[in-house]
Amino acid sequence: MSGTLYIVATPIGNLGDITLRAVETLKNVDFILCEDTRQTQKLLNHFEIKTKTISYHQHSKGGKVYMINSLLEANKNLALVTDAGTPGVADPGNKLINQLTSKQINIVPVPGPSAVIAALSVSGFPTDKFLFLGFPPHKGRANFFKKVAESEHTVAFYESSHRIKKCLDELNGILDRSAQLCVCRELTKKFETIYRGTIEEIIKKNIPEKGEFVVVVTGNR
Repeated sequence: MSGTLYIVATPIGNLGDITLRAVETLKNVDFILCEDTRQTQKLLNHFEIKTKTISYHQHSKGGKVYMINSLLEANKNLALVTDAGTPGVADPGNKLINQLTSKQINIVPVPGPSAVIAALSVSGFPTDKFLFLGFPPHKGRANFFKKVAESEHTVAFYESSHRIKKCLDELNGILDRSAQLCVCRELTKKFETIYRGTIEEIIKKNIPEKGEFVVVVTGNR
């Protein structure tokens, strides 16, 4: 019998968004696997959680996966968290989960905050079907935005602060003029701002190049 790996969603900004179940899980597991132990420690300190942490991120090697699997086989319970939001969604945690599914490990979701779902929920756009594309790539961005423009469904993707203006310029060159956007900046944080309008209207708003962004696009039918 092996231990359990809990996939625990943590706040994307406002610490009050953590669930009671997430707090209890983080308190009761043997170890917490963190994308950045320093970032997670701030959360743990706030909720007075004393559980030991282990680093697991996109650069972790096979030896770390072996160690994690060994802990689970030794009947240790682990929690996987990302810096913010739901692990495994546009996050390196999905690689670990994929590798452990073949080993008959008990993997349990502890759902909660997700930036893309939060953005979709306030967009007002059709969400019965949507396409989530993660972050635009550093190369091949033209093909990425072509997918956005040609999608018959609402599209959501992440963008970094230093690329948001470039992103909007690229969308301006390919989106239909009637397409509507909802650009969410710093969701659930102090400076949360939501911008709505056509691509031309959004560009005129002179959005600050600070914070984290979710861009939602619809109307390309």
